[in-house]
Amino acid sequence: MSRIIRQLLLIVALPAVLVAVWWYSTEDSQSFYVPPLRTILTTFGTLWTGERLATDVLPSVLRLAGGYLSAVVVGVALGVVIGSYRRVRAVLEPVLEFLRAVPPPVLVPVIMLFAGIGNGMKVVVILSGCVWPILLNTVEGVRAVDGVLSESARSYGITGAARLRHLVLPSAGPQIFAGLRQALSIGIILMVISEMFAASNGLGFDVVQFQRSFAIPEMWSGILLLGLLGFLLSVLFQLVESRALAWYRGLRRSRRSS
Repeated sequence: MSRIIRQLLLIVALPAVLVAVWWYSTEDSQSFYVPPLRTILTTFGTLWTGERLATDVLPSVLRLAGGYLSAVVVGVALGVVIGSYRRVRAVLEPVLEFLRAVPPPVLVPVIMLFAGIGNGMKVVVILSGCVWPILLNTVEGVRAVDGVLSESARSYGITGAARLRHLVLPSAGPQIFAGLRQALSIGIILMVISEMFAASNGLGFDVVQFQRSFAIPEMWSGILLLGLLGFLLSVLFQLVESRALAWYRGLRRSRRSS
């Protein structure tokens, strides 16, 4: 119990210090563009409740979930295929490196031409950015599967779907989750950018509208909400990762103790 309490204190210590510094440094602020944190929090409490959660926050979260989960399916599936076959990797690697180097925000106008300005466009934008860290990390994870384990599986007749499920994916799991973590932060950024380009709702749309109408406390409250959303998604991801890779962490602890 004491270990859990210490971990919680370590987690909240720095945010608490930063909030305290922000509070006291802006307490007497007369700047129109940097209002006191007290004003921002008051605006936050009155603005992001009830109707706005349904009309702006929920659509943003659903777009992020759609794009991110699509990227997980596409990235892991293609990564397994490319990582498993050397010839496929040799043919596709130059193209993948070229596409990976193109910044996803640059593709937003192009995607708008083909997908319109609806939710589909925003999901595709998020997918186009999130898929690369997942794909490339999956490829490297599959390539790094232990040769001895691979030969043992072949000797025992473990092939096809059984080999994929019991050997390839577990062995590449730590690398895949590293890509999933990178993709999550990219997805949040692209969610906001896509909503700033062409949208009628969503957090990115709201922040831009507040800025254009000089509703500065409301703008800051939207930015604060985006930070909280990113933090909550990170905590949720850590819970999923710790459960999925429990065997891997246990193996590392046993190796340290020995």
